[in-house]
Amino acid sequence: MMQRNLTIGLFVALVLSLIIGLLPVHGEEEIYDTVVRLHILANSDSEEDQALKLRVRDAILEVTSPLLQGCSDRADAVAHLREHLSEIQATAEGVIRDAGRSDPVTLTFDTEEYPERTYDSFCFPSGEYLSLRVCIGEAAGQNWWCCLFPPLCRGAAAVPQKEAEDAFISVGLTPSQYKIITETDETVYRVRFKILELFRRK
Repeated sequence: MMQRNLTIGLFVALVLSLIIGLLPVHGEEEIYDTVVRLHILANSDSEEDQALKLRVRDAILEVTSPLLQGCSDRADAVAHLREHLSEIQATAEGVIRDAGRSDPVTLTFDTEEYPERTYDSFCFPSGEYLSLRVCIGEAAGQNWWCCLFPPLCRGAAAVPQKEAEDAFISVGLTPSQYKIITETDETVYRVRFKILELFRRK
């Protein structure tokens, strides 16, 4: 009987430790409130339109990366981006003109619903994020996402994990919060992200 009670006690302790490990710690919702995402939609899925989308992406990053490099938090980044929206749009339109095209470019800067997104060194839960959305032409083609702030967009290049960690912590995430988006086990990702999304909606 004593051995049975001990076994049950150990099992309960194990379950509790797993639950506690998955529950959101104070402030994890700040993952949503710390970043600015970049969302570029191509005119169509044609090879030409997809290539043009990537050229627009690269040109925008050339403008935004130095703008955001010294920003200490999202509010600072938002102020810089809003101040230079016309420059960002003109940059995108210039790329399109240079390609001999006349597709219009529409920029919006507002909250947007994002799916869960995995990158080489981190992963974001689905949910609403502040987003710079760049629509090219009909905006009916495959899109491209990245994290604009902290400035981790590198076009097609991967961001080293240490660089990503330093960037996120420098703008307000704690190491515990950052661990949520860098957990390597996919099951833990799914469970923690689901809890975080539910916690966010309260």
